Amino acid sequence: MLRHSENNPPSPRPIRPGSVGGMATRVVRAVLALAGKQAQLVDHREQPWASVTFSGTRHTLALRFTGWEACDEGEALIAALPLHDFSVTGALVVDVSLKRTDEVLVPDRMLEIELELLLLDQA
Repeated sequence: MLRHSENNPPSPRPIRPGSVGGMATRVVRAVLALAGKQAQLVDHREQPWASVTFSGTRHTLALRFTGWEACDEGEALIAALPLHDFSVTGALVVDVSLKRTDEVLVPDRMLEIELELLLLDQA
């Protein structure tokens, strides 16, 4: 869980080509494409996942939206998640869930959301 002081929030980490390899890059790009241009990636974690018959990865992403217009984009992302069909080359996105939302209205409106995606490897 991300917790930051109001006086010293961490700087969002932009995605740069080659900064995160392989599947992680494709997942982040797919989420940011839906999130809108004002979304800022704050955190990304990837961990292996497996069941008896399937293997894949679980991705947790935290996004920040700062300002009224950006927060409107964040709210649109939240509304679109249940019906959106993510396309990630090399994997099948089988579950997307909203894990957390935090919103601050003063001094400036800011919305931070945490998403979790479960991907199965495609052979």
